[in-house]
Amino acid sequence: MMKILDRAFSWLLIAPVILPVVIWGGFIYPYLVPKTLLFYALTLLAIAVFVILVTHGKKFFWTRLAQWEAWVPGALLVLAYVASWRGIDFYRSFWSLFVRGDGLLMLTCAVASFYLILLSADEKFYQRLFRAVAVVASFVALSGVGEWLMSGGRIGGLLGNAAFFAGYLGVALFATLLAAAGLSGWWRRAALGGAALQVIAVILSATRGTILALGLALVASLAYFSFKKSKAAQVALGLLIILGASFFALRAELAKVPFEPIARIATISTADPDVASRLFIWKNMLSEIQKASLLGIGAEHIDVLFNRFYDPMQISEQWFDRSHNAFIDYAAQYGVGGLLLYLALIGSFFNIAAREARRGDRSRALLIGLLALTYAVQNFFVFDTISSFWLLLAVLAALLAHSQKSVAPEALSFPLWTRGLSYLVALMLLTFIGTTSIRPALAAADLMEAYKYQLTDPTKEVSDLSHGVALLTYADVEYGYEAYDMYTNVQNAALTGAAKVNAYQAARSILTNNFNRYPYDARTALYLAQILSIAPSGVSIDEGVLSSALERAIILSPKRYQSWYVLANLSISQANAYPAKSPERAAGYAAAHDILTKYISLVPKLAQPYFVLAQLEYASGDAATAATTAAKGKAAYVSDLETAKRAAVYYETVRDLPNAAFFLTEVVRLEPGNTAAAGDLEKIKTYEQSQH
Repeated sequence: MMKILDRAFSWLLIAPVILPVVIWGGFIYPYLVPKTLLFYALTLLAIAVFVILVTHGKKFFWTRLAQWEAWVPGALLVLAYVASWRGIDFYRSFWSLFVRGDGLLMLTCAVASFYLILLSADEKFYQRLFRAVAVVASFVALSGVGEWLMSGGRIGGLLGNAAFFAGYLGVALFATLLAAAGLSGWWRRAALGGAALQVIAVILSATRGTILALGLALVASLAYFSFKKSKAAQVALGLLIILGASFFALRAELAKVPFEPIARIATISTADPDVASRLFIWKNMLSEIQKASLLGIGAEHIDVLFNRFYDPMQISEQWFDRSHNAFIDYAAQYGVGGLLLYLALIGSFFNIAAREARRGDRSRALLIGLLALTYAVQNFFVFDTISSFWLLLAVLAALLAHSQKSVAPEALSFPLWTRGLSYLVALMLLTFIGTTSIRPALAAADLMEAYKYQLTDPTKEVSDLSHGVALLTYADVEYGYEAYDMYTNVQNAALTGAAKVNAYQAARSILTNNFNRYPYDARTALYLAQILSIAPSGVSIDEGVLSSALERAIILSPKRYQSWYVLANLSISQANAYPAKSPERAAGYAAAHDILTKYISLVPKLAQPYFVLAQLEYASGDAATAATTAAKGKAAYVSDLETAKRAAVYYETVRDLPNAAFFLTEVVRLEPGNTAAAGDLEKIKTYEQSQH
């Protein structure tokens, strides 16, 4: 029995290598959720087997724990728990979200996996791990290249996201090269070919952070060999410098090249919208971090900080839960100590590289140093997923084990009764798999089913949502987000009668529960307010809950226009209950006008609210003021679909055909499939031609 468990234990430690290729279409987030849930199950199973083996006398390399690098992941984990316990909400910190899977549970499993590898890895395991990574990473790269050949554009491969795809390969590439160092003949050439394929895949992903990181790694390696008097390296480095200077000089023209990797790199500047947005986020994140610099805000609450300074003029994406800079993320979540430990984690690789160099293995030392450099640079622009973070810790553990391969394993002494207890502990760990993996998998599958039947069978959709929520998993927040999306964007317009009422009530119920449970979540507050504001005809709403939701949404994220629009629309709808030209209607419109004016004062350069206000002023009978307000909106207009739609509606309403044609042209350009806008634009052109 122990021999079987011993053999299985080794494979369980390597099994997470396959995570990047694990997807399942039955999940609402098929590229990430299956990976994290499987990782939890594999880690718990490995820990269970370890408990049995250690109490039954199996020998492990306990003296490896004496290295200072071995304590860095554990210290980071302890600090993460302390910071999260003192933070905003420990429950959310522990479980994270389905779409992210990056909370304390993931960190715990990753660190546990690190220590299990460190304590058990021998030379055979070391070679097997790196070769397995080489095979899987090459397959992942091949799938990405195939995706590019079929569809072009940025590729996400089996990770579903270009940045995640490139970030994983940025680590796996050097693991593949380390594997090649231990091979010979055709196997070595095959590993090097796989590494080349991974580089190609990173380039095709057009992920600028990883491409820049690999470029710096190339420069560093050429500089190293140039210092060693290699003529070929010196020539290559010189050519690379000339190529880089030429690229910089011609980047305005290269930005027009129809090859996204070149075009995206050529557009890097502070004027680039993506770059400007990132810089704005980093600047404001640093300001927020200073308010809780000691212990941070706990894991998985970066969105709370982001919502405080969100500005639609500076940030194109509505909802961020990462700053797209791992160093800032660690500082925000775990304070200065978290940042220092994360730096120490990366520094561990450089220290191991120096150790290998002193032993004379300079090629291995160079690869380890380049791995650390690449990871550090790319994570200045992105963040980890389970695939890249586990791989980083697994490689670190294997390298630490390899650097002390002369150390002999030894067994710890335990009383005989602990052997029986170990089976009980193992059983408890296996039972916990149901909570961490099986029930969340069922909840994700229920959510997928709900999406599938949102129009064809709303009764089943509501039943699936109810069943998924009843599983009591950490999917509750995302259930609210997805129920909102289904109702507001699809069901509100497509359903009628009882089906629409049932869909509304299901979404409202989930969001209301989340609103009460997570008072820090601006997104839930806003979504609840929006759901309540578009309740089906005849369904009464709780005005107190609506007001509370709007108040909280504005407090938590003051510059989001949706909350202000709902608040203004609420005043307008209440005013419309009174006769035209009545004092009550005029007062309601005036209140809405004050709300919109107050919001415009917060974001004076945002075009959209000017057109909303102009529409209100025109409806109030003040056409002259409306025209002036709309002119301010047009002057502030920056290409944006939603703003163009609102502006087109206003100008069509007031029959300002030239301006209506301008914004309808924008709508058609930004949304080519909008046949209604194209039809209106054609009518205006036909009318103008008839007038001439």
